Amino acid sequence: MSMFCHQCQEALKNTGCNLAAGVCGKTSEVANLQDLLIYTLKGVAEFNQQARIAGINQLKTDRIILDGLFTTITNANFEDTSVANRIEKALEVRDSIKQELVDKGALKDKEYPDYATWDGSFADFERKSEEKQVGILATENEDVRSLRSLILFGLKGMAAYAKHALNLGHEGNEIYDFIEKALLATEDDSLSADELVSLVMETGKYGVDVMALLDKANTSRFGHPEMTEVKIDTRNNPAILVSGHDLKDFEELLEQTEGTGVDVYTHSEMLPANYYPAFKKYEHFYGNYGNAWWKQKEEFESFNGPILFTTNCIVPPKGSYKDRVYTTGSTAYPGFKHISDREDGKTKDFSEIIEHAKKLPAPTTIEEGTIVGGFAHNQVTQLADKVVDAVKTGAIKKFFVMAGCDGRMKSRDYYSEFAQTLPQDTVILTAGCAKYRYNKLSLGDIGGIPRVLDAGQCNDSYSLAVVAMKLKEIFELNDINELPIEYNLAWYEQKAVIVLLALLYLGVKDIKLGPTLPAFLSPNVAKVLVENFGISGITTVEEDMDAFMAKA
Repeated sequence: MSMFCHQCQEALKNTGCNLAAGVCGKTSEVANLQDLLIYTLKGVAEFNQQARIAGINQLKTDRIILDGLFTTITNANFEDTSVANRIEKALEVRDSIKQELVDKGALKDKEYPDYATWDGSFADFERKSEEKQVGILATENEDVRSLRSLILFGLKGMAAYAKHALNLGHEGNEIYDFIEKALLATEDDSLSADELVSLVMETGKYGVDVMALLDKANTSRFGHPEMTEVKIDTRNNPAILVSGHDLKDFEELLEQTEGTGVDVYTHSEMLPANYYPAFKKYEHFYGNYGNAWWKQKEEFESFNGPILFTTNCIVPPKGSYKDRVYTTGSTAYPGFKHISDREDGKTKDFSEIIEHAKKLPAPTTIEEGTIVGGFAHNQVTQLADKVVDAVKTGAIKKFFVMAGCDGRMKSRDYYSEFAQTLPQDTVILTAGCAKYRYNKLSLGDIGGIPRVLDAGQCNDSYSLAVVAMKLKEIFELNDINELPIEYNLAWYEQKAVIVLLALLYLGVKDIKLGPTLPAFLSPNVAKVLVENFGISGITTVEEDMDAFMAKA
């Protein structure tokens, strides 16, 4: 059995993984089942669009679609049974909606496509997943396939953010409706290339909306992130390390570990939890351990305690710590213990991982000192006068948005070198795990303003857009591109795709994207992005620096 997957930056030969396993480590069986899950969700969308018109759609259907899309994000779910279970639930929900439409006399009388009619059992899923029409290669035209991929991968990132917001009680019905319509559009052969390009931009529009929704969900629950010194050493207590992105899971774990003698640390993309006021009351929440996701093999081993994945960023583990890793939500990996979803009105039960932690040694210290973060839009707005004065006096010449993802490729050293080469009168605005390439460098400050301003997680790239729009207003400019802000973004997976589309929708131009351009961009689609938005790949630090600094 083989697979085809080109959704992440590490796609084999920058073309696509097409062997027995992907570069990420997922097997071809899992990859193909994930394709079948997406295919089945299109059938759910087909009937739920009719249910919305009839007024009988239900939140459980939105949850199924969001979770299914999230499950297929890179490094989230490696377990065939977990994915197959979701296919089975999607089939049940799809057919349940169809029956309700029949009972109400609201089902459209038409010929339905295979994704809306196929049925099967666990035993049939593997066979079905290998059928040509299920995967992305079913679209033969390279440019159409490229645009459909860009939309689909944007939807995956959008669904991840929408699910986090929904977990905190914030719904986005217009977002859910758009996700369904866009899923169906990726199967619509009547759409022209121009119409698909328009849909790409509309995906960016809803990307802005979903990040605004999640920002509201997070800040209304946990307060606005604030400038914070985060400890990166350890203390002599047993502990749990939390990776991923879900702050609801993090809150419930903190509540359940309080008074147990077990400390809690963040890892990778969970670092920004340290910036929220609501979490600072927990004395056993000690700080951050380690770096970006791809270093987890070494860092999980030295941590000694159990690790909880609340979302994606799993790397196939070493056997030495495999029995200490837990997953929850949309994530799974063969051999990892899985913590079940919360029932309505209840919290998740983290008792097993807490008891496990009590039996294990304290973390081994791998770093000393602190790092500073917490510069989301509210905090930066409070510093606005100081920032504006620094720009007006020339103390700050340019801001560089260096947000996005980190990864394993040696070529990503470019971003550390770029940060170190930047002139002393420049400031880095960052979000996402790309920050680990430079947030521990001694880059200093400008009049008390740190030269690395970390807004938070990848979804907090929204904050960077809010800051840019605020500066545009303050300086009374007509175009966001007139600001002294340059964009040098790193990407890896699908949440970075929706961030990119959101920035394009907001009108940001001349973005450099690396370390490679996405494999799913055909030459013609890449040409459209270059001509319309000025997107380009990175070259060398010296060449890119000269190009950026030469701009007025």
